[in-house]
Amino acid sequence: MERVLNNLIEEVLALGATRAVIIDTEKIKFSENVRKLCEQNSCGFYKRNWMCPPTVGPVDELKKRFAEYKQGLLFQTVHQLEDSFDWEGMQDAKASHTKIFRQMVECMQNNSSLQEILPFNAGACTYCPKCSILDGEKCRFPDKAVASIESNGIDVMALVKDVGIPYNNGKNTVSYVSLILVK
Repeated sequence: MERVLNNLIEEVLALGATRAVIIDTEKIKFSENVRKLCEQNSCGFYKRNWMCPPTVGPVDELKKRFAEYKQGLLFQTVHQLEDSFDWEGMQDAKASHTKIFRQMVECMQNNSSLQEILPFNAGACTYCPKCSILDGEKCRFPDKAVASIESNGIDVMALVKDVGIPYNNGKNTVSYVSLILVK
């Protein structure tokens, strides 16, 4: 299994990730404070996305899901911006990160050495241009919808620091992080 996991690191780096590591899920720390940021609607998606709180579920239930997985692939992409106010550059970078994330999820789903995966991307699910929750409808693509790491109550800053990945990657950069748990 170690060889399979090392191959995952090589694959995601080849897709364009800046850094990647395999982590033990028992080392993941959950924080109610992170979830409270969601409840304060700091990103604008609280109650506006099926994969965000409160519809993603309570942190205690989410912790139980994580416990079913022993390891995960954590990866980061780092993107250069024109300046610290380059909103369009940040959005382009997020789209680029999500493309790598989706390619890696597909790669892992097709890997017969892995029993099951549980993916978490950076930020709210963006599979659909407009989440169906806003129209009072069920999720249109539940097999493609993905929650963020933060919506599960995980402090991404602490997580990357614990595994030796810098959270801040320099002036005029933006970094995104994804986690894909494996069985």
